[in-house]
Amino acid sequence: MFTSYSLELARAGRIVAESLCSIKAGESVLITLDTQSDYAPVEAIARSAESLGANVLVAWHSTPNGYGSAAESRMPEPLKHAIRNTDVWIECNSQWLLYSQPWIDAISNGRTRYLVLGNLTKEQITRCIANIDIPAQRAFQNKFSEIIQNTKHCEIKTRSGTEINFEIDPFRPVLNETCEASKPGAFFLIGQIGWAPIESTINGKIVFDGSFSGGGIADLGILKSPIELEIIKGRIVNIVGNEEAKFVENWLKSFNDPSMYQLAHISLGFNPGAKLTGVCVEDERVWGTSEWGIGFQGPMFKGDFGFAPTHADGTCLNSSIKFDGNLVTEDGQIVHPELKRLASIFGK
Repeated sequence: MFTSYSLELARAGRIVAESLCSIKAGESVLITLDTQSDYAPVEAIARSAESLGANVLVAWHSTPNGYGSAAESRMPEPLKHAIRNTDVWIECNSQWLLYSQPWIDAISNGRTRYLVLGNLTKEQITRCIANIDIPAQRAFQNKFSEIIQNTKHCEIKTRSGTEINFEIDPFRPVLNETCEASKPGAFFLIGQIGWAPIESTINGKIVFDGSFSGGGIADLGILKSPIELEIIKGRIVNIVGNEEAKFVENWLKSFNDPSMYQLAHISLGFNPGAKLTGVCVEDERVWGTSEWGIGFQGPMFKGDFGFAPTHADGTCLNSSIKFDGNLVTEDGQIVHPELKRLASIFGK
């Protein structure tokens, strides 16, 4: 029987399995989801992987209480074993296993190709994957990443009050999330470019005015009012705002761990199908968004911070970005001539 998005899901499932993850016959494919995940996208991906001749396991488990190491106490031992021993792992969890110890083991084993899609619904995976011109998106992101890699100084402002600047290390990787998971390592939903700035140079003010996601009780979703962070040398030294800001302040304090105040990475969102929905994986890819990760710093960033008890992400909408004094985006819209030409295919 056909249901809503049946045909779009078939297309999305094929793109994920074939184009994004390069699944081959005989490979083991693990797809994880928890009890709060939308099953429809998982089934579509599993069907496509099976049709390619892969050996597919869908692991449905109870929902953890948070992200990363905070999720480990609710992870069954067979699940941990499967994560460490698969060729391809596609994570569709509402509470990410990303940044947990099994995840660290998987991306370090020289075998596993990991793709996190988060808790995308059938509508979201249609907008953010099935309806995207993948080759055009990759061309746009490749050029954007090249510009970042050749930039020394970055300044970001928003009308909500963000005024932050930092230096970029040319020897650190720029993680260009074009979803080409054809080799071992960590890969993320298309439409984002992220990196770890030189931590000691990050100074100023960050104002989250889109959404905030820290897993469990800290999954705040779309914000009712801005959360203002004062940053000195890559660390949060003060938090200002209303009820949600006070919650975040108390939540960070509850870990009693200074590593929770570190800025783990910055990411720029440019998925033409993404909307602000309160689902982090989509929110941080809204066109023209700058997003900051707090706490755990993934090893793929090759930064100076590293481990923390968990990880959180906050978004700053409609960002104005300058690279080495040159305006690249203004209020979230591309103004750089070559990037603007490449983005025109999306109507941006």
